Amino acid sequence: MTDGKIHQSAQIVIATILAFAALSVASSVFAPVSFALFIIALVWPLQKVLQTFLPRLVALAVSVVIMVVTFFAFGSLIVWAFGRVGRWIISDAARFQYFYDQIILWLEGHGIAVAGVWSENFNISWVLRTAQRITGRLNSTMSFWLIVLVYVILGLLEVDDFGRKLRRMRNQERGQILLQGSVETAIKIRRYMLIRTCMSVITGLLVWGFAKLVGLQLAEEWGFIAFLLNYIPFLGPLVATVFPTLFAMTQFDSWQTVIAVFACLNLIQFIVGSYIEPRVSGSALAISPAIVLFSVFFWSYLWGVFGAFIGVPITIAFLSFCAQHPSSLWLAELLGSPPMANGVVVKT
Repeated sequence: MTDGKIHQSAQIVIATILAFAALSVASSVFAPVSFALFIIALVWPLQKVLQTFLPRLVALAVSVVIMVVTFFAFGSLIVWAFGRVGRWIISDAARFQYFYDQIILWLEGHGIAVAGVWSENFNISWVLRTAQRITGRLNSTMSFWLIVLVYVILGLLEVDDFGRKLRRMRNQERGQILLQGSVETAIKIRRYMLIRTCMSVITGLLVWGFAKLVGLQLAEEWGFIAFLLNYIPFLGPLVATVFPTLFAMTQFDSWQTVIAVFACLNLIQFIVGSYIEPRVSGSALAISPAIVLFSVFFWSYLWGVFGAFIGVPITIAFLSFCAQHPSSLWLAELLGSPPMANGVVVKT
């Protein structure tokens, strides 16, 4: 390798590191923009259809109202599910305390002292600080969604103009790459969300049915929580199996029943996530599982829960743009995204 190529490679690595550092430091700026682009990719087909028989601003208003109502419905269901679980914890606090005392006794009987550590870290001050953090997080979440909404409205107004600007660029090749990459990204993100939603519905129904069958309390809530968390690959399904299992520990006296609940919940997640979903999605969304897991961890590290949710769509967008140019096609192929030709998967 020549000195020039080494120098160029070093520049690329440094630029990449600086770019990710900027994404982390300025997350309050970049995260809402990314989420807005993600929502625009989902909402634009509806907006485009409405514009065929409605004035542009009226079509935009209808699209925004539908989007807000959808998010409000999801938010209400989230508050209902987690609120019910929280109230159930409070009402059954004595049983949880008994279960906690039994664990402490078992651990101390095996030479593991945790009572002192618990009393030092989990006290009234810790509860107050946690409540303050939750309140602050709720306020920041509301601000986040308001900013996203503004970006979505402005973005939907600019989609047609942006497409025309790309077609009129002096550098036709670059404009075509950006235009085709944007189209491919939007198509793949919509298909990804459709598949993910269908799999989440199936997962939620199976978890609800299983919880009803075994008599696990809050079956409807666990079903919805499983549906919701399934949008976050790997981590979401794990959490959706751990929490019902913890509740099963306080409800059932038999450890065999608790283990069976945990095993069956994981079996549901495995069948849906590892068997049904890959066969439904096919090769058009083929991404290496290691890359999916890395995306979830990496973007959650940068942007928290929002990053965990949007990490895979960002990776889909990155690979879609890489597939548009011969110099970066190798990266798209290496990470699992098949080469595309006019929107059709090229089979090798």
